[in-house]
Amino acid sequence: MARRCELTGKGVLTGHLVSHSNHKTKRRFLPNLCNVTLLSDTLGRSVRLRISANALRSVEHRGGLDAFLVKAGETDLSQNARLLKREIEKKLAEAA
Repeated sequence: MARRCELTGKGVLTGHLVSHSNHKTKRRFLPNLCNVTLLSDTLGRSVRLRISANALRSVEHRGGLDAFLVKAGETDLSQNARLLKREIEKKLAEAA
């Protein structure tokens, strides 16, 4: 399983661990990934995703999973999230 957020695409970064004597060694900065279950109001079901804590805050700020996915770009989303976005857009188009 990749260490990548399914909604924002945030992944592993690399950098240096710098000691007091300014000696640099390679290290990895891992994203804070959480397994969460989010409710989709449009689809009427829950969805399990592995997203970063920052993305969870963004989802709540935008007003839920549906609003976040409608506004999100296709490039950052995982394959699972893209399929979910298409389902939501199809449902919204049928309702309109």
